[in-house]
Amino acid sequence: MQIVLANPRGFCAGVERAIAIVERALAKFGAPIYVRHEIVHNKFVCDDLRAKGAVFIKELDEAPPGSTVIFSAHGVSRAVREEAAWRGLKVFDATCPLVTKVHVEVGKMRKAAREVVMIGHKGHPEVEGTMGQSADGMYLVETAADVARLEARFPEQLSFVTQTTLSVDDAGSVIAALRARFPTIQGPKKNDICYATQNRQDAVKALADECDLVIVVGSPNSSNSRRLREVAAGRGVEAYLVDGPEEMNPAWFAGKNAVGVTAGASAPEVLVEQVIAHIRALGADAVRQLAAVDEGIAFPLPKELAAPD
Repeated sequence: MQIVLANPRGFCAGVERAIAIVERALAKFGAPIYVRHEIVHNKFVCDDLRAKGAVFIKELDEAPPGSTVIFSAHGVSRAVREEAAWRGLKVFDATCPLVTKVHVEVGKMRKAAREVVMIGHKGHPEVEGTMGQSADGMYLVETAADVARLEARFPEQLSFVTQTTLSVDDAGSVIAALRARFPTIQGPKKNDICYATQNRQDAVKALADECDLVIVVGSPNSSNSRRLREVAAGRGVEAYLVDGPEEMNPAWFAGKNAVGVTAGASAPEVLVEQVIAHIRALGADAVRQLAAVDEGIAFPLPKELAAPD
């Protein structure tokens, strides 16, 4: 049995920036630093930051007046920003710049008097933040079936945006359904699905073509991690999503020749290394990596946190 590693895998630039913002804020201002919702959707990362002094809260009223609060990488609604200002909180925004790009698109579409359809998963923080960029004139669809039921007030004045962490193929089918039902609908100039999501899904497709089992390292509330498992399974390969090696079942590996390993954009490489060690203990005797894609992308930190004192 051999192990095949996907490339790219793991942290994206938006996740690296979000984690760095929390760590720099802790170093500069000291604990506690309050973080609205999980900074990224990964248990290991959040537990590590919690141990360093980060306090994760659901609502802003849990943070004392005047305290430092960080918005998660998934973005927040306008109402949340207004509430933070009203409460006198010092805010650092860790919203991924690619999510911010979608927020700007929504603003432009609404300014042009267009209603906006968001393609995404109900209840996901990114979706809630994007939907919260407009008080009205927005609709949420998850599937092509939702499109068939959509009743827009102004069907000739529709535009669409997408959650950045969707399956590229799934989003494509919903967009096709929207275009078929609303021929005049307009989309963003550039695909909203982020480079990291697309690259990791492409890498998993290549991985699935060479393996008879795929392990995706990532937390169950991570949308992009769940999509990676679905992409592998969609190509007819047995695939599992695990937070770490302790969740793997030895029975999965019986009779397997090649085990593919990848990680969601919010999962650290240390967990991948632990998973590899565990698979080696189960009998794997070789590890190789697929050809790497150099993403070469980094996002700047807020000026106040850009350099340590």
